[in-house]
Amino acid sequence: MIHQYKNNGYNIVLDVNSGSVHVVDDVAYDVIPLFEENSKEDIALMLAGKYSAEAVSEAYDEVKALKDAEELFTGDIYEPFIEKFTEQKAKDNIVKAMCLHIAHDCNLACKYCFAEEGEYHGRRALMSAEVGRKALDFLVANSGQRRNLEVDFFGGEPLMNFDVVKEIVRYGRELEGVHDKKFRFTMTTNGVLLNDEVLDFVNKECGNLVLSVDGRREIHDLMRPFRNGAGSYDLIMPKFVKAAESRNQTNYYVRGTFTRNNLDFSKDVLSLADMGFKQISVEPVVAEESEDYALREEDLPQIFEEYDKLAAEMIRREKEGRGFNFFHFMIDLTGGPCVYKRLSGCGCGTEYLAVTPWGDFYPCHQFVGHEEFLMGNVDDGIVRPDIRHDFNYSNVYTKDKCRDCFCKFYCSGGCSANAYNFNGSIDEPYGIACRLQQKRVECAVMIKCALADEGVTAADYGNIEVHC
Repeated sequence: MIHQYKNNGYNIVLDVNSGSVHVVDDVAYDVIPLFEENSKEDIALMLAGKYSAEAVSEAYDEVKALKDAEELFTGDIYEPFIEKFTEQKAKDNIVKAMCLHIAHDCNLACKYCFAEEGEYHGRRALMSAEVGRKALDFLVANSGQRRNLEVDFFGGEPLMNFDVVKEIVRYGRELEGVHDKKFRFTMTTNGVLLNDEVLDFVNKECGNLVLSVDGRREIHDLMRPFRNGAGSYDLIMPKFVKAAESRNQTNYYVRGTFTRNNLDFSKDVLSLADMGFKQISVEPVVAEESEDYALREEDLPQIFEEYDKLAAEMIRREKEGRGFNFFHFMIDLTGGPCVYKRLSGCGCGTEYLAVTPWGDFYPCHQFVGHEEFLMGNVDDGIVRPDIRHDFNYSNVYTKDKCRDCFCKFYCSGGCSANAYNFNGSIDEPYGIACRLQQKRVECAVMIKCALADEGVTAADYGNIEVHC
């Protein structure tokens, strides 16, 4: 499978199955889509109005050499093995990560909150230390030979239950020595309750810190106010700047959401970069179209333009030595995720579970409150193996929209929760998300091409070839 596109002055050709990326001249760019079904002579005739026969012949020979080297028009080596991978994963039933809903409560009233300010379609509650300990016991017992385990403290706002967070971490450190495991804890916070004590603890115990902010003050305060309507930006931002610096601008990211209220979201990304943040994620809202802030099909051209502007600006800043990472443009073209992760995605419902304050298991945080996805609990374990089975056998080859999509090995089929919420099936991807992901991958690959072309060194540019 071949995907071709033009971006920022580059003619880019992506060989989907091998992951090879080629920057080519105009002649080769026009020859490639004709190559497989036409002879060299026929292609020369077809392009006679644009290029000389000699130029077409030379381009044809270069394309043929790339095909012979298995860098273009490569076959799919993964599909024959997906059934074996899936069966082995189902047999192992390994759980390696958990999202602990420490607090189904929040001190903000974010307008787009899928968790309904922490309620998740149900009662407000705080997780007890006992439930947290049982969750870690389940994770250890079901992790097989895997040593490194991930635990996210999530909400609502987890710092509303900070004492329990500390107790769960303390218990986790005890389990490490007994079971030869290593927990990597992550904290997600809106920053309202962030202080020096919390920051010291997080910097000592948490491998990653997620700081929720939407960008510019006016956008953030519009979408992430307190319950009395007052803005939260001025309170949290000094804390976030301090937190990022205290972690040496690594192992954290500021995470925002853009909506129809800020389709010019590149300004929000750059406002965060201008404040010194080096790890940035500003992601599209997922909401029913009836919401006034929801993204719509007609918004896509402007959103695409924003991604292009952001990509070009990131290249410029990288060359000037003041670059930053943007989560959706981070792509590894040499290694990347393991094969199974590329085929089946984030592992929700199989390797990853969300745990409610009262100990119920769901496939991920976005399924919490959907009782049809209640998988079990910390006392009884998994009591609905059929749900795990459905997620285990969901991959890019079971999703019709994914099979012929150039993006499939980068997005791994997209978000199952979004698919279910919009289409009623975890195997029917959410269309707007697909189109945004395709655009982001195109921009991410273009950035790599541009920096490789300029000689900017990086570890993951190894299979980009410039043929111009």
